[in-house]
Amino acid sequence: MKFLNYEMGTGVCAFSTLRAGGCSRGAYASFNVNAWCGDDEGCVARNRKLLCGCLGMPEERLVIPHQVHQARVACIDELFLDGDEAMRRERLEGVDAVATDCPRVCVGVSTADCIPVLLYDKRHHAVAAVHAGWRGTVLRIAEVTLATMCEAYGTEPAEVRAVIGPGISLDAFEVGDEVYDVFAGAGFPMDRIARRFPVAGMPETEKWHIDLWEANRWTLMQAGLSGEYIHVSGVCTYDKWSDFFSARRLGLHSGRILTGIFLDR
Repeated sequence: MKFLNYEMGTGVCAFSTLRAGGCSRGAYASFNVNAWCGDDEGCVARNRKLLCGCLGMPEERLVIPHQVHQARVACIDELFLDGDEAMRRERLEGVDAVATDCPRVCVGVSTADCIPVLLYDKRHHAVAAVHAGWRGTVLRIAEVTLATMCEAYGTEPAEVRAVIGPGISLDAFEVGDEVYDVFAGAGFPMDRIARRFPVAGMPETEKWHIDLWEANRWTLMQAGLSGEYIHVSGVCTYDKWSDFFSARRLGLHSGRILTGIFLDR
């Protein structure tokens, strides 16, 4: 299997998985660790075991939520790690961001065109992984996650490092007027995050495109992060769908990349 690794500082490991190197088939081929997208359960289990082997940690310390495009954040502590499977599953249901200050616990989110965001508070030794689809972006889930970290760990946004991982780009993310209106109504700077482009094969017709990378970058800066501490990967999953899963290319019943982060000590 292959990783796209991110340099976020000492004491932390951050990555996104690529498609290759697993056992899943068809639109899930081949490295998918998401258990909620229709893949064979056995393949998902084997891929998760492979991932944890590469990370050098037991499977119970890999934490992946069941995402629902909302803005709920779960904080992972020792009580969660000591809990049974039913409790863990309940705590991760309907969650789109996970944070922890426990060492050697990998928190991750699954995406296939949506935007993954990683946060690292070096001073307070806390990390978070955020799933920001367009709905979560409108809800400013990255800001909600930062607020949760501030309350739980004493995080100060100005000290946080962030990575905005692979996701659909402005050029590829064509949307209807209703989506544009939702972003505008939520107070986003539309001159920065939206453009109109001709529709392929219909040069006289234009549609809106939204820049989810910039929308999340702007949200993080509004929450107090410095722009110099925000790294945008610039990898478009729609364009690079042979390396990274893309739901717009492969359909909803397809695999997901995992973008994760953990404190190495």
